[in-house]
Amino acid sequence: MLDMSRRKVFGLLGGAAAWPLAARAQQADRVRHVGFITNFAADDRASRPRLTAFLHGLEQLGWTEGRNVRIDARYAAGDVERMRRYAAELVALAPDVILAATSPSVSALQQATSTTPIVFVQVADPVGAGFVASLAQPGGNVTGFAIYEYTVGPKWLELLKEIAPSVARAGLLRDPTNVGEIALFGAVRSAAPGMGINTNPISLREAGEIERGIAAFARESNGGLIVLGSGASIVHREQIITLAARHALPAVYPDQVFVTTGGLISYGPNRVDPYRHAARYVDRILRGEKPSDLPVQAPTKYDLVINLKTAKALGLAVPDTLLARADEVIE
Repeated sequence: MLDMSRRKVFGLLGGAAAWPLAARAQQADRVRHVGFITNFAADDRASRPRLTAFLHGLEQLGWTEGRNVRIDARYAAGDVERMRRYAAELVALAPDVILAATSPSVSALQQATSTTPIVFVQVADPVGAGFVASLAQPGGNVTGFAIYEYTVGPKWLELLKEIAPSVARAGLLRDPTNVGEIALFGAVRSAAPGMGINTNPISLREAGEIERGIAAFARESNGGLIVLGSGASIVHREQIITLAARHALPAVYPDQVFVTTGGLISYGPNRVDPYRHAARYVDRILRGEKPSDLPVQAPTKYDLVINLKTAKALGLAVPDTLLARADEVIE
């Protein structure tokens, strides 16, 4: 099943990324082993460009699948138990280093190993989650690229209030099992009263909870949604966007992939670049450096994306001041 998923993904990459697998056996003495685990599904359109960026980054650094590196991938598709099982499987394969996408991946790996080097991407607040001791000196066997700091949370509230001034209630869609979201969730809730907004948590763990949670929240007026940036939100993004439209709820998202597929507004960093940067950290570890010596890096640029078609459907007039700040406007 895994091999089929891997062939599926590598086949989609095309060109230089579709390297022959037969060469592994012929050059086993030269092959290094990299694991990859993510909360996404193997055929998720949002994840393909990210994995492609990582593979191309490795190739530019001299690591070619089938020649001198072997990659074993696991795709949990939002299933917590599957994630734990896959993390244990990867660790048992004794890879030289593992690339872990999203906080649930890192959490599951830390339960399975304290020695295998781990490079993470798409993790919020890695210090608060307990993945690293500090950004500058991560310590242990884990380092990587934080997706944002918890201080972005109040900014999402500001944007919700700016694009929909009547909002007095915010449903916070979060994965309660995601330790990386604890500080972020707290920051949003702490800032809300000062903006005249009451908050209600809505669980993202599975589709039924999302459906029931948003429907119950929408029974009262003057509501809007803020989607925290867990991997579960990406996995369930189409359902969330559909429900927000059905219940006429303005929503702020953490990733532009929501807005390009019909969401209202997003504010967050580029999600592909960290995978390119992660290739460099994986390369350095394969060449002998330790994760504890590689500082955790955080994004320095955040993009604001607005979907005017969705705003019109919701009856919202987007302020000119907001449009002027947007990095991309979808019409």
